[in-house]
Amino acid sequence: MFDDLRNSDQPIFQGEELNKPQPVPKSSGFSAPRKKKSGKFLGMTAVQRFVLSTLLFLTACMVSIVVLLVTGRIAVF
Repeated sequence: MFDDLRNSDQPIFQGEELNKPQPVPKSSGFSAPRKKKSGKFLGMTAVQRFVLSTLLFLTACMVSIVVLLVTGRIAVF
């Protein structure tokens, strides 16, 4: 039943069609209009990216200060 299965051109089940590649229609020489670059990265505007990076920076600073306090590298008087 499974002898030479990869080279078989017949469908395994009745009514199953083979996935043969469809011919690609030739273009008429016109290309699709290009999208304008909107200046967005990950769907965010420049202001949103700035706020996000500022919040990430402040979070990293707070976490590092807490780590320094816990390990005893700095002390609060």
